[in-house]
Amino acid sequence: MEKPISIPKAKADPTAKSKVGSTIVLGVGIILAILFAASTAYSGMKAGLTVAAGIPGAIIGSAVIRAFARRQGYAGTNEMQGMASGGETIASGMIFVLPAVLLIGADINFFEAVLVGTMGVLFGIGTAAIVENHLIIASKDTLVYPEAMAIAETIRASANGGQGLKMMASGFGIGGFLTMITGSMFGWVNNHFVMYGAKDFKWKFELEVNPLLAGIGFIVGIQVALTMFAGSILANFAVVPLIGYFTDMAHGSAVLWNNSDAAIRGLAFDGIAGGYIRYLGAGMMLAGGIIGALRLIPVIGRSLKATLGGNEKKSKFGIMLLVFSIVATLVLGSIFSGNLLIGVIGGGLAMLLAFVFVVVAANLTGTLGTSNLPVSGMTIASLVLLTLLFVVMGWTSNFDTRSLLLLATFAVTAISTGGGYTQTQKATALMNADRPKMQRRFLLAGVLGTITVVGVIVLLANQLADVSENAAFALPQANLIATLTSGIITGKLPFTIIIIGAVIGVVLHLLKLPVMTVAIGFYLPMATTAIILVGALLRLAVEGKNKEANAERVQNGVSLSSGLIAGGSIIGLAGILLSVFGVLEHGTPTGFLASNAAPAILLAGLAIAILWVLRKKPATTRAKE
Repeated sequence: MEKPISIPKAKADPTAKSKVGSTIVLGVGIILAILFAASTAYSGMKAGLTVAAGIPGAIIGSAVIRAFARRQGYAGTNEMQGMASGGETIASGMIFVLPAVLLIGADINFFEAVLVGTMGVLFGIGTAAIVENHLIIASKDTLVYPEAMAIAETIRASANGGQGLKMMASGFGIGGFLTMITGSMFGWVNNHFVMYGAKDFKWKFELEVNPLLAGIGFIVGIQVALTMFAGSILANFAVVPLIGYFTDMAHGSAVLWNNSDAAIRGLAFDGIAGGYIRYLGAGMMLAGGIIGALRLIPVIGRSLKATLGGNEKKSKFGIMLLVFSIVATLVLGSIFSGNLLIGVIGGGLAMLLAFVFVVVAANLTGTLGTSNLPVSGMTIASLVLLTLLFVVMGWTSNFDTRSLLLLATFAVTAISTGGGYTQTQKATALMNADRPKMQRRFLLAGVLGTITVVGVIVLLANQLADVSENAAFALPQANLIATLTSGIITGKLPFTIIIIGAVIGVVLHLLKLPVMTVAIGFYLPMATTAIILVGALLRLAVEGKNKEANAERVQNGVSLSSGLIAGGSIIGLAGILLSVFGVLEHGTPTGFLASNAAPAILLAGLAIAILWVLRKKPATTRAKE
């Protein structure tokens, strides 16, 4: 993998000892953790949309530092963005599963759910802390952590100004404008290019003109982007057409396993993708996750040895959290389920799966960031195995299913926490700030986020339990989890598809291909991987043949991409909040603005704007001339 662009490290002010300033930073961090947890939970359950809070938190933090706590420096800004991320991260995971308890007709106990989520937070941080040094320090040349780089660049540019700030401002303007006029806010222009193949060969090409994803593509580079896109090609141009070939031969009244209104015979591309591809991808992720965790066993062993030897304070604190959460989860699982075997066996499997996928999530965040982390895919893979255990053990009552979903809530909270925590610590390392302190702040934010998210869900319980056509909350992820769980318990889930996906993952490993990166491309819509590839191709064009001569221009491109990510995330978040609170109503593109030509023009405009901003020769090149 190519060497990532390095961001100049910015040291915290060594004289920053003001207790007042420190208190202000902590107080604002707590407020941001609660606000982002609540807003993310609401918007995610309402429309299935969440936006990472790191960059918005960094910008808010920079403003607070300039106004009230200058002596806290970069470290103070980083602390606030980390706590904002901590609250948002919990919501981005917990809302996938916990509302499904309501969808099966059961109740959610506030204190019970808070304890389950808190154990997930402790377990996620504890597990990620064990491999933290390996992932963000020892692997700095292979794991880019694009959003962490964008966060660090945002903090540095907000304080220092200069060329980096100009590039970020340009990127923010480009990304914000495109996000504003498309579906994320006003919805005036269609930004989703899509083409379908003929009936006898059911392919689909799609691309979403999303500046945030284009910025990520520029930062991660061509190798990762191509590998992900290869997974999408495999899904859209090989596997779906193959399944479509056979579904066209189906006869009788057979229907799709998760949609009784969809006949197997003659399924279109989207029906095949929704019914099968997601579960093939989950199987691939399951195989990739286990393989990835096994490959990291030596790293985990070395980390544990160093920790027990007293050399790693961060890991030692993490192990304390991990041990406590393991014991507490086994005890609480037995109490909440009223069954010692569910607590020990079910809780044990939930923790084993969580451990595997926390390590995977922490690793994947180094490639994709948290905005595109496939938490739902890893959750599905975990839930399948957990539910199979429950079926084999005969734990199939409605109360047992509730216990199952609480264990899955623990797992998904741990997985999302692992990704968010590692990204925050990478940003902290880039800012040369105090990682042990950030570890404690992230823990605090995670616990506050758990309390907030559970509180929002309990307050809205009656509305969330509504499954009518005009329900106030869509709950896309929770509905999927409820359907999946029910499908396994009733024996209707296509287990063969998941097993085939796992076999494909093993084959990819034997071919020495990055299983999880290909699996992500397979699982995510091609619309996502295609725009990431466009961003990587733009970087390739900026680099040219002489990478050393164009290094400064590429660095400017990283700053510009950070602005694209910031503009896309902040304007996207604003659009979601204005929409869910009824302040703003999305428009519907019509005529030419609704056609495929509109996103094609937007894409050309985005590419031209990026290349035009980066058009100037680097200062080093001009000096030689």
